[in-house]
Amino acid sequence: IHPACGSCDGVAHSECCTALIWDLLLSVALGQVLSLLICGIGLTSKYLSEDFHANTPVFQSFLNYILLFLVYTTTLAVRQGEENLLAILKRRWWKYMILGIIDIEANYLVVKAYQYTTLTSVQLLDCFIIPVVILLSWFFLLVRYKAVHFIGIVVCILGMGCMAGADVLVGRQQGAGENKLIGDLLVLGGATLYGISNVCEEYIVRNLSRVEFLGMIGLFGSFFSGIQLAIMEHKELLKVPWDWQIGLLYVGFSACMFGLYSFMPVVIKKTSATAVNLSLLTADLYSLFCGLFLFHYKFSGLYLLSFFTILVGLVLYSSTSTYVAQDPRVYKQFRNPSGPVVDLPATGQLEPSVTYTSLGQETEEEPHVRVA
Repeated sequence: IHPACGSCDGVAHSECCTALIWDLLLSVALGQVLSLLICGIGLTSKYLSEDFHANTPVFQSFLNYILLFLVYTTTLAVRQGEENLLAILKRRWWKYMILGIIDIEANYLVVKAYQYTTLTSVQLLDCFIIPVVILLSWFFLLVRYKAVHFIGIVVCILGMGCMAGADVLVGRQQGAGENKLIGDLLVLGGATLYGISNVCEEYIVRNLSRVEFLGMIGLFGSFFSGIQLAIMEHKELLKVPWDWQIGLLYVGFSACMFGLYSFMPVVIKKTSATAVNLSLLTADLYSLFCGLFLFHYKFSGLYLLSFFTILVGLVLYSSTSTYVAQDPRVYKQFRNPSGPVVDLPATGQLEPSVTYTSLGQETEEEPHVRVA
């Protein structure tokens, strides 16, 4: 084993390090693609609400859930066997129903918070999703972190603080600021629900499948958001001055949102829910850079400092793999229910095992494990 990296011999050390660097850059780049999609979502929403007075956040989410239903739920419906839509509903319908409601209300609470508090408060308090994801990953996914991961997280949050400070200096604190406590609580509630949704998503895409997650979210999301739309937003929808420009903005919003939901499970499986949420911290900065040209925002050098600080934190976090502590006495298999069962001898005291995660592709299915 080469002493510098601990994962290869001296002959292959150069090739190993090159592969690790490319994996690191790929992980960071994939996260930035998600940030750009969120930037597109924010820009189209801003045009709809401010230029055309179309305040329809529930309707916009409803369009995305309908697209997920048409693409992924119908895919599950035509599958055969245990991956069929009806078979999945028989086993786990209530779990996906709860997850769908959580996802809907997370979107709604954060959007609603802008009516009560300032943009800076939303940006800072939205970072609450990071400790939520870390704690849930630690206790439910058994993810274990190293010191460099916590250093990277702190650096990313410092970058967000730098951006919020720049907003204050240039006077970019949009938002009513009235009933600020209500707005702050809405952000914290939305961030908590986002964290729960993201950790559940990581669990599902690693142990079940991406198509199952998106299909179930599309099914229950479209159903419950449709009910919420009919109750809370039908009057606002009738006030929308429909024309081709508004239609194009709704199409752009739906395309970005659908791309975000479809691509995020891929990135989460490649990295983790924590890494994805750290990557998404740059989304506000991309929106700001676009706003410099589109909305004539004031510029501050602190924005560039914030951007590069967050990127440095992302590189630090992604430079080392997390590891997963698994106890064989409670180990469960999901991906290969019909595979062979391996009996483990009951000799001696069973100790929890530790499995290190990898940024590489999984090449084979794991067998069932039964503890004697």
